[in-house]
Amino acid sequence: MSRKGGGVGRLTVVVITRNRRAGLLDTLARIEALPERPVVVVVDNGSDDGTTAAVRAAHPDVRLVPLGRNHGAAARDIGVHLSRTPYVAFSDDDSWWEPGALARAAALFDAHSRLGLVAARVLVGEERRPDPINAAMAASPLPAEPGLPGPPVLGFLGCAAIVRRRAFLDAGGFSLLLFFVGEERLLAYDLAAAGWARCYVPEIVAVHHPSPHRPVARDRRRAELRNIVLTAWMRRPAPVALAETARMGLAAVRDGDARAALVAAALRLPAALRRRRPVPASVESAIRLLIEEWPDR
Repeated sequence: MSRKGGGVGRLTVVVITRNRRAGLLDTLARIEALPERPVVVVVDNGSDDGTTAAVRAAHPDVRLVPLGRNHGAAARDIGVHLSRTPYVAFSDDDSWWEPGALARAAALFDAHSRLGLVAARVLVGEERRPDPINAAMAASPLPAEPGLPGPPVLGFLGCAAIVRRRAFLDAGGFSLLLFFVGEERLLAYDLAAAGWARCYVPEIVAVHHPSPHRPVARDRRRAELRNIVLTAWMRRPAPVALAETARMGLAAVRDGDARAALVAAALRLPAALRRRRPVPASVESAIRLLIEEWPDR
């Protein structure tokens, strides 16, 4: 039975990839074997390793969207826009969903009209080790919201989240400016600002087998530091954004990664200011509460 445009009609899995052909093919086989039979959209961030031809040959029912350049995490936005189901799950080319997870998520969205995002419990590698983010989300200091299926969160892993399509589009999706690393934080802020609930639900499980072909740790840290500053300028009060920038400047005196991040943030700052939309006071209070509990974020 063809999956294209079919499946259960409730949920699409959007997978983003770049130059990880073998891992992607394995991930797609696992997703297509799920009992929920979701619609699958692959957005290829400009791969040059034969990914496009390999997906078309091995997974003809997958909707493949080859991009001419790398859009980073914002490539997911393209997949969501192309989806026609009310709910969308995200996977990377090295992550997938446990059988039954997508059906559980769809049932929760059906039952809770304010629910905009479900953050899953993440198991890592062949050993299925709990990702440290699980404990952090479970211990969220944010006040519980009555009637919702789990603790509220203002952060999550992009490869282990399921969204209500309408909420995602309402919030504006992932930021092309941030590109990659920490893009989830901004989306969580925007969902909260738009009035959508975000919950950690440990009964919904994603599996992550980190690819050996990953950005070097230095580049990832620089991107994360850059995006902390840019996110502050886009969504937080001006005094907070100034303080965040000053803090990065002090760190830059001794830390080469902070120095590189500050330069990168400065180059993108005009674009960030054009996108500036401070969150409501209630969301800013929640952000401050999180930072007080976890100052290292």
